[in-house]
Amino acid sequence: MNQGQIQEQKQTQKLQQSISQQQLLQSQLIQLPISQLAESIETEMHDNPALESVIEDPDYAEVSDFSEDGDAGGSGDDYESQREREERSDALDAALESIGRDDEDLPVYQGGRSSADEHEEMVYGDVLSFYDQLLEQVGEMELSDRDRYVMEYLIRSLDDDGFLRVPLETIADELAIYHNIDLDTGQIEAVLKKLQQLDPPGIGARTLQECLLLQIKRRKTTRMPDRLTELMLTVVNNYFDEFTKKHWQKIQQVLDLSPLQADALFTELRRLNPKPGASMGESVGRSLQQITPDFIVDTQDDGTITLSLNHGDVPQLQVSQSFVDLLNDYQNNKEGLSRQMKEALLYTRQKVEAAQNYINAIETRRRTLTLTMKAIIQLQHRFFEEGDESLLRPMILKDVAERTGLDLSTVSRVTNSKYVQTRWGTFPLKFFFSDGYVTDTGEELSTRQIKAALREIIESEDSQKPMSDDALSAALAARGFPIARRTVAKYREQLGIPIARLRR
Repeated sequence: MNQGQIQEQKQTQKLQQSISQQQLLQSQLIQLPISQLAESIETEMHDNPALESVIEDPDYAEVSDFSEDGDAGGSGDDYESQREREERSDALDAALESIGRDDEDLPVYQGGRSSADEHEEMVYGDVLSFYDQLLEQVGEMELSDRDRYVMEYLIRSLDDDGFLRVPLETIADELAIYHNIDLDTGQIEAVLKKLQQLDPPGIGARTLQECLLLQIKRRKTTRMPDRLTELMLTVVNNYFDEFTKKHWQKIQQVLDLSPLQADALFTELRRLNPKPGASMGESVGRSLQQITPDFIVDTQDDGTITLSLNHGDVPQLQVSQSFVDLLNDYQNNKEGLSRQMKEALLYTRQKVEAAQNYINAIETRRRTLTLTMKAIIQLQHRFFEEGDESLLRPMILKDVAERTGLDLSTVSRVTNSKYVQTRWGTFPLKFFFSDGYVTDTGEELSTRQIKAALREIIESEDSQKPMSDDALSAALAARGFPIARRTVAKYREQLGIPIARLRR
């Protein structure tokens, strides 16, 4: 390999490294809610003197409109900066404009720049995200930089109950493709095991059985006899099906337990938490922590829906002109520079490039969030129009990914720990997602609707004669939800509702 080829290879490797670092920065910023974004920017400005905030014109408002076919235009042109017009050629704008409009879609308009002063009502008392609580615990762990990033990636991949539903093979692919981190599933599982040591016990489990086993193993304290702990492990390991169906008598007989022993065992088993993530939210439900919506969606009386990002206390950023001037001076006089001045040139160039990369990543975050929220509004526009939860259609991350052209991991980051303020209240973005159920005739129904109807039927039943799953299936069919008895049983269990004989 000649010298020219070696130099070209080095340049290619440097470019690939730069791209991967930029992708990593973008993914990190995309997953941050507005409150944490402001903290990140403050930290970056403190560390990089080439990055500074723009002193804004108080009369300026960033506005752009989306017509029914998704094209930008209208009154926003009077307010757009030159930078905004240039950005229309970017890939995310192209994806935004390519979103198709089906028969049910309403136009979505992106409104002006929202500030904390303009939307004082946007801050609501709420629970502290369990993701944030876990990240705080990670900050106290001794981890390598790689393992810390993988740990945070896994935490962001947990669902609201604290489970890791994403297969480790998929996690490995995402880390390799999008973040240039090449690990096998064994290495990722090693990090996951460390995550599962965090509080509350059971967090990071991949199945309910694993979740309960993690909790039992953490309950080995002096207050609990070893024999009782071993019995709990035996039940969950070997008789999990009987345990989930509450076949207590069968378990008692198989383990040859006295009534007193069985009562102690079942009491402890009932104390296990099937949703550790949800319990973290409940444990701080009365805390003074607050949330600030990342999105503002207004629905007018005529059905017009407007969308704007809440910028809160996040400033507009720019590269310091003094650093740019200094860099130009150095570069124009390269030949006469001393060694010390060359080091200053390198420092200045690095800070300017880092500042510009950070600004680009912030802009990518803004455009990605807008793209994702617009797709959610279009898919769930009947809810945004009327505020009726029963109008929410089946929607999963894949639906938004296909509509936006973003990959699943990006959509997942956008929807985690973020809220939207609407005319009907403030909701986490995950509120709008639910699975669908397809009937024998091909009709797609929302599992949310079915579960709501199921709960309503059970709540109104005769407590002395509770309905069997077959009867519930018939009652649901009469309401327009023709689902099988087995599916009724599954939804009933997901709602935490016991079988008929235990509801008396």
